[in-house]
Amino acid sequence: MGPIDVVVVGGGIIGLTAAVRLQERGARVTVLAADDPERTVSTVAAAVWYPTHTDPDPRVLDWARRTYATLTRQAAEGVPGVVLRPTRMLLRHGPVELPWWAEATGDLVVRPAAPPYRAQLRFTAPTVEMSPYLGWLRERISAAGGRVLRHRVARLADAFVDPATSAGVATVVNATGLAAGRLAADPAVYPVRGHIVLVANPGLTTSVRDEDDPRGITYVHPRRHDVVLGGTYQPGRADLDAEPETAAAIRRRCVELVPELASARVLGERIGLRPARHGGPRVESTSTGVPGQRLVHAYGHGGAGVTLAWGVADEVARLAA
Repeated sequence: MGPIDVVVVGGGIIGLTAAVRLQERGARVTVLAADDPERTVSTVAAAVWYPTHTDPDPRVLDWARRTYATLTRQAAEGVPGVVLRPTRMLLRHGPVELPWWAEATGDLVVRPAAPPYRAQLRFTAPTVEMSPYLGWLRERISAAGGRVLRHRVARLADAFVDPATSAGVATVVNATGLAAGRLAADPAVYPVRGHIVLVANPGLTTSVRDEDDPRGITYVHPRRHDVVLGGTYQPGRADLDAEPETAAAIRRRCVELVPELASARVLGERIGLRPARHGGPRVESTSTGVPGQRLVHAYGHGGAGVTLAWGVADEVARLAA
């Protein structure tokens, strides 16, 4: 591999999709991942397309629409880990109206629901099993001549030098998630702790979500061999300590929502920190003060990384061009 054009800092879903789009535009790319793939927050994600805790914004809607289209196409192509699933989103409060992101799905409808719910939204949602999908992305980058290196940077300025060759690089993409708070000196970045439980799949195929359960956000997302039960959304909390009581409460809420889960065997639990940002995601190009250098930021997507990734990747590629 010759001189590289772009270094992407961050090996999660935002960094890897950005790297793929950059390669498609002809860039030579190296990805610097601080952690092994199984230790990224992307691996912990339930990974269902849905703009959770995301404020209405025309740019965000465009990213969501582009990502929905890309994941739908990948599901049809048999990309590892990507499946389209029917989804029921139960609403407790009114008035009932289509959400701001409805047009991105193309098939969302409002239907009646039994009490305590006022209505339900039904739509098709792309779902992603992250371990095989992240592996597929990394393989795609390598097959196109790129590199994914295990390398942690202390400063974004250091990424303008290729760690393998010591050659200078003109463009760096900052897709460092939660670490961007420190690396980009951005006080708006904060963690949102998420806790999920995994159980064996008793034959479920439909995702079900109750965002407004007063006891906590509740969702049931089936995958091939297991079901993701969630969950928690705890802004500002940064610990990863196991909490048996929380896991038991999540399971109880999910069994109430989907009784078929009552006898499902518990396989484990996962705790991760969503990289959120006050004011919404930051996707923009900035100057470093060094002639010829360009820094593109792409972080702060919270729990909607999978939902926005490919749309953000399109914008990153445009900003880096």
